[in-house]
Amino acid sequence: MQSSELESTAERAVLFGPIYPDSPVRNDGILDELGRLVEAAGGVPVGRLVQSIRSPKASTFFGKGKIEELKRLCLESEADLAVFDEELTPAQGRNIEQALCIRVIDRSELILDIFAGRARTHQAKLQVELAQLQYKLPRLKRMWTHLDRIKSAIGARGPGETQIETDRRLIRDRIQEHQAKLKGLTKIQERAISSRKDFKVSLVGYTNAGKSTLMRRLTDPDVYVADQLFATLDTLTRKLEIPEAGPCLLSDTVGFVDKLPHNLVTSFHATLSEAREADLLLHVVDSSDPLIMNHVDTVERVLEEIGCGDIPIMLIANKVDRDWSKLGLEELKTRYPDLIPLSAQSGQGIDDLLTAVAEDMRIPWTELDLLVPYSEGKLISAMAQFTRILEEEPQGAGVHYLVEAAPQVIFDFDLENFSTRPIAEKEKEPWE
Repeated sequence: MQSSELESTAERAVLFGPIYPDSPVRNDGILDELGRLVEAAGGVPVGRLVQSIRSPKASTFFGKGKIEELKRLCLESEADLAVFDEELTPAQGRNIEQALCIRVIDRSELILDIFAGRARTHQAKLQVELAQLQYKLPRLKRMWTHLDRIKSAIGARGPGETQIETDRRLIRDRIQEHQAKLKGLTKIQERAISSRKDFKVSLVGYTNAGKSTLMRRLTDPDVYVADQLFATLDTLTRKLEIPEAGPCLLSDTVGFVDKLPHNLVTSFHATLSEAREADLLLHVVDSSDPLIMNHVDTVERVLEEIGCGDIPIMLIANKVDRDWSKLGLEELKTRYPDLIPLSAQSGQGIDDLLTAVAEDMRIPWTELDLLVPYSEGKLISAMAQFTRILEEEPQGAGVHYLVEAAPQVIFDFDLENFSTRPIAEKEKEPWE
């Protein structure tokens, strides 16, 4: 099907939203991301309308005059739906829909729709459906407005109200069922993750910051990459060999976005367990994005919300090969002087990233003074593979090593039995 044919069958959407006094963008550019979200959902933005406000109206968010202007814009652009850049209350959504005479959805409903279309695994589908059910539950009355004309005597419920109560009960039952299933999946997943012996690193960041491209550059050329919001929802984990530090497990997690629905964050706790169990978080940011600081704050807020506040974070400024990235990069450096600039697309700065990760991995390592007998051939070969050798010298019936080793390596190879001094001891004893 040609692109023109796709556009003709896609839903036409008018975008509208508020600009608050502290908004990072002061014109309709604030709707740019909403437009990309509409495109990610398969729609076509055909019009925009914004209004500067200090506080929303309880009934329709905007004033009566702005709603009339929005209605004219919808008619002129032949829109199929109107998309609002905030979360609307059930009453606001119902009133605006009645005024415009077309379907109205808010940002949360749009994001949930995108997630529903991208979910592939059983777990992701459960998580998205749970979030959708939690979103719909308080909005059921809006879905049954076509029965408002049906009246009944005092003391007898009309069919519309009966159907609403039935639907509420069914949705509550479904929510409890999904929550129980996801709780079990989360426990299984967290046990599996915590049992992994290797150092665990997770990529986090704003959607479309380049996490999957970085994952592909570091580990697997077959990792799915697309220039779209929420291209991947399911966590992907690959083994990565870090020079001078050994193997680690690198995970790519779902991207975050501003005003991410709370229900979605809650239901995706199982998927985000990779980030919560990580030893190090690599926060990837798009250095060419004009709203870079706003996106950094959004990700940090979500990480705190999901329980990742105490995990070490390394900031990665991606896409530095783009000409227009320099301004955002300089602004970012003033706040995060230790950030690592790189381009996941070209490979620029990848060596600096690996060096920084190696240094972080070696923080809990212990220095060991070992005498390994020649009879321990496997252990001698493992020294080069799993430890960082500082000194190596043949000595009598074995090899003298001065090495740095991770706690897990010490445990796996029982290195205490070969140490010439207690592991916790800081001063090296003279070699005799």
